[in-house]
Amino acid sequence: MRAHSLAILGADDGNAADEIAEAANQAGTHIEANDDHDDATSDYAESGFESGGDDGSVTTSVSSSVRDYTFENGRRYHKFCEGRYVFPNDEAEQDREDMKHAMTVAVCGDKLFFAPVGEHPSRILDLGTGTGIWCIDMGDAYPSAEVIGVDLSPIQPTWVPPNVRFLVDDIESEWVYSAPFDLIHIRAMAPAIKDWPGVLAAAYTHLKPGAYLEIQEIDLASPACDDMTMAPDWAYAVYMDLVAQGLSTFNVDMRIPRKIPAMLREAGYRDVTVREIKVPLGPWAKNKLLRTCGLYMQAAVIDAMQMAINGPLCKGLGWRKEEAEVLIAKARAAVSDPKVHAYYTLYMICAQKPE
Repeated sequence: MRAHSLAILGADDGNAADEIAEAANQAGTHIEANDDHDDATSDYAESGFESGGDDGSVTTSVSSSVRDYTFENGRRYHKFCEGRYVFPNDEAEQDREDMKHAMTVAVCGDKLFFAPVGEHPSRILDLGTGTGIWCIDMGDAYPSAEVIGVDLSPIQPTWVPPNVRFLVDDIESEWVYSAPFDLIHIRAMAPAIKDWPGVLAAAYTHLKPGAYLEIQEIDLASPACDDMTMAPDWAYAVYMDLVAQGLSTFNVDMRIPRKIPAMLREAGYRDVTVREIKVPLGPWAKNKLLRTCGLYMQAAVIDAMQMAINGPLCKGLGWRKEEAEVLIAKARAAVSDPKVHAYYTLYMICAQKPE
């Protein structure tokens, strides 16, 4: 497994392959629960984690103007195309994104993607690259490929593989690239993309014939459970449903992952395949690596709760801050209960442009 992901997840380097294989197998079928709730609680305590233009195009280069930020309620947001993305881009959010990358790689069996692009792709594009961690891993894995990451925020590191570069751009604006791609990758963009048909059409245009688009999205609005430990009125599920309602006022559909396959077929893609992978929400899994993934997923959603106050709840639904804080307190307590064996579904969606 990639070194930084191993470090983030605390996997045993000597037994990493076996741990990853077992974790991926369970994530793809049924996650065995750990009945020792004290063990799950101690894992959380011992972790130390505390929640709290390409080719001459019009694409913006990383200049001082796009490095400007705006601040609200103590959190930092992007200034370029201000308001397009409703969540912060500060260090806390970047840490959260890197954790999600490590979790995704782990539950996918140490795979960065599933599309059958062959051993020597020449051009790869990552939309909404965030910290750039996926691009960096891809650059290491495919040193002969040109790997481009695009994001609204210039928060990516400067020390990267020589075949990796980053651009600041709005992927919902016109794309201007001089050469098509072998693989276009989108991950965790459900809260960001408003015009999914437009983005899918642009990706189609900029793929080589026979090339692939891969979309990796978690349906964050719909936590699930296989053993009836999650009540129908579970406070965290109620909270996420309200967040989804609030984001819909910004034209953001949190339940888009389930709709994407049909949208891809309508856009002209073929061979659309969907893998559903379970990501535990909380450290309740018996498998150690899945338990760690669940721990970090739990911490990530708890951290994100404060962000929901200003945007989805107060601006979106018109709630008072005090009302939102009461809701979040109940949701935080609910998602911290180790007796609830909830999980999220990660949709790995591949689609090919016809040759």
